[in-house]
Amino acid sequence: MNLQAIVLTITLLFTLPLFARAKSDVVVMKNGDHITCEIRGLSAGVLSIKLSYAEGTIGLQWSEVAHLESSQLFLLQTERGTVYTGKLMTAAEPGDRAVRIEVAAMPEKDVEIAQSQLVKIDQAADSFWRRFSGSVNTGILYSKGNQSTQYSIASQVEYRRERWSSQASFNSGFSSSSGDNVSTRNQIDVSSMRLLPWNNWFYSGTGSFLQSSVQGIDLQTTLGGGVGRYLRNSNKASLYVLGGLAWQNAQYETYAASQGAQNTATALVAGELKVFRFKKTNVDLSTVIFPEISEPGRVRANANASYYVKLFSDLSWNFSFYGNWDNRPPPTLSGSDYGTSSGLSWTFGSR
Repeated sequence: MNLQAIVLTITLLFTLPLFARAKSDVVVMKNGDHITCEIRGLSAGVLSIKLSYAEGTIGLQWSEVAHLESSQLFLLQTERGTVYTGKLMTAAEPGDRAVRIEVAAMPEKDVEIAQSQLVKIDQAADSFWRRFSGSVNTGILYSKGNQSTQYSIASQVEYRRERWSSQASFNSGFSSSSGDNVSTRNQIDVSSMRLLPWNNWFYSGTGSFLQSSVQGIDLQTTLGGGVGRYLRNSNKASLYVLGGLAWQNAQYETYAASQGAQNTATALVAGELKVFRFKKTNVDLSTVIFPEISEPGRVRANANASYYVKLFSDLSWNFSFYGNWDNRPPPTLSGSDYGTSSGLSWTFGSR
């Protein structure tokens, strides 16, 4: 993967113009604070808003919101996996009774949803660009490859609609030390998922493209898909598992010319866990395992983990780990590549 391709990928995925709606929404907190703002969205137990007199996005603890009102359309998802499109309106109820959300799910009649059951809100934007959210991470990476310090960059972007979403991510690490060759690792992942009629069930398709000089991989292409289910989806944590099939094509530095690429059919087992703590930390853990069907006994796997510590506004400090393993690599080549990084993370949109 050459430098021009990397720059083009980053530009296409993450240089996105984000335009604001009118800041005429109303949010009232349980302590009586009254805020006129633009509601950007709800994710990980945080209601994101923008003010006309302040820079950046402000996060409010969702459990402390007593009342909100907006004439704009939003996409809403509940803990049970049901989705709606409509306007937001709540009525502050006395005592300790739960506040309920009235959703104008046009053209259907209005429905009510308990506030604690609402886990995701996104703007139902008419503009293509305003449907994106994501993050950019930079840092210093420690890699097994040559025991050296490396520069790294990682970016993610998501595009959401009412019953489906698409994601793309880019991870890159560059390492060099005196007397050694430059070590590089580049990975692009794309995926799309669509909710099924049954609560919290979905099907998904995925593609992955990996280059790793540590493992001697020129290009490893993975295409697959399967069916998954959210085992938990709340304002404090989310967890899903997925099973399916995949196809892998691997081209190695010392084998591409003489033996050609390795093509294999595999099973696919994946999972992702996210844990949220308001104004403190977020934890993201994901792993994918590929037990090979065409070569029984061979297993490939990759994992990613990130720990985010909130600094201010949309800026966080992150600690990340990546790993890629193959229990039967070609002779003389390494079966693993892993490393850690730490640096700044910036989020955009309602992520």
